[in-house]
Amino acid sequence: MTHPFPTPTIAAMQRQQVKDGLLLTAERWQRAHDYNRKRQNLHYQSLNQPGIVCGLGVRAIPAPETVAAEYRDDRWVQIQPGIAIDLEGNLIIIPEQINFRIATELKESEPVTVYLVAQYRDPDQLGTAPDQEIVQETFRIDERSSPPGRSDVELCRILLVAQQTLISTPTDAFFPRYGDLDLRYRRQAQARPQGLVQVAEISYDDENCSQNFFNLTYFLRAVEDIYPSLRGTDAVAQVTWDDDLYPYELLYMTGYKSLSLNAHQFSMLSRYLKTGGTLLVDAPTGATELIQSIQSLAHTLQTPLKSLKESRRDHPLRIKPFLFSALPMVNKTRLQLLSGGGIILSIGNLAESWGLDEEMLRSRTDIRTAQELGVNILHFAWKRRQMIDLQSA
Repeated sequence: MTHPFPTPTIAAMQRQQVKDGLLLTAERWQRAHDYNRKRQNLHYQSLNQPGIVCGLGVRAIPAPETVAAEYRDDRWVQIQPGIAIDLEGNLIIIPEQINFRIATELKESEPVTVYLVAQYRDPDQLGTAPDQEIVQETFRIDERSSPPGRSDVELCRILLVAQQTLISTPTDAFFPRYGDLDLRYRRQAQARPQGLVQVAEISYDDENCSQNFFNLTYFLRAVEDIYPSLRGTDAVAQVTWDDDLYPYELLYMTGYKSLSLNAHQFSMLSRYLKTGGTLLVDAPTGATELIQSIQSLAHTLQTPLKSLKESRRDHPLRIKPFLFSALPMVNKTRLQLLSGGGIILSIGNLAESWGLDEEMLRSRTDIRTAQELGVNILHFAWKRRQMIDLQSA
């Protein structure tokens, strides 16, 4: 999975060298201004992520009276004035409201999500008249049936079904229906997180291996709010031991059965750990077979697991970014945490406290404490991969 906000391309900057007697030409003047603009964009890309700065609301409206009769239907929206910044650091300024017709029409029965996006347009690439002294930077509003591209800023999305003729304002903004404007996925321009951690759940021959899948999703959504410098991917991937594991900084597995790997799978796991990957085994308290097999696997890899009590006091799992003097309680039992060589063994089913409690009995303090320990684990996985990568060819 590609980082949604990749870092700028690594390339040397070139600027105009100025000295006495230099003839000022349009080309040299343009080169000097291009340098400043590129440097500003590079600075923004390095420290921030794209999104909406202010405004750019979207509302459903009746068809304007000035349009042709054939387009006078219930598929019109109005985009309010506002400012956004795209991935390249370009400002998208929409100075006045714009009426826009959603033109997508479906012929198939499957619903389609339509994305309404804004895009920066460089006047130098629009064939501006050469004798025009001042040009205005502009933008483009477009609709897409695929997720927004690299240079797009999403304004809203609409889930359409066949014969959908009405674009409407949702009754409940948090739960829009077919044809409703959906503004839940708009991104705000903000500081760029230091790291993005990609997480995958390991599927194997245990019927309980996916029991915490939705809790993992809830947890990753919470990471950005708990610790803004770190972010988990929006979705948790599901993989097997035979898949390419390298793209994921953290592999998560749970269940009760003993873990048994063939020679190829063992080699894949060994290479994954050596290249900076981290395996989190989240074992319920009674999962004796799984716990023993993981401890045996760690011995085979010559990286036996040690509890946090046996580890250094400044072990990152214990202090970064959150300080733990005692591990959280899960179902009235104190969690145990062991680690070594990129393997983390959590005994007590940590992820059970990461998501919703259907009985609504678990306290906010218990959930937040468990999530903060999860952030420490994510931070450990991200930092471990980063440091090993920086020492590789």
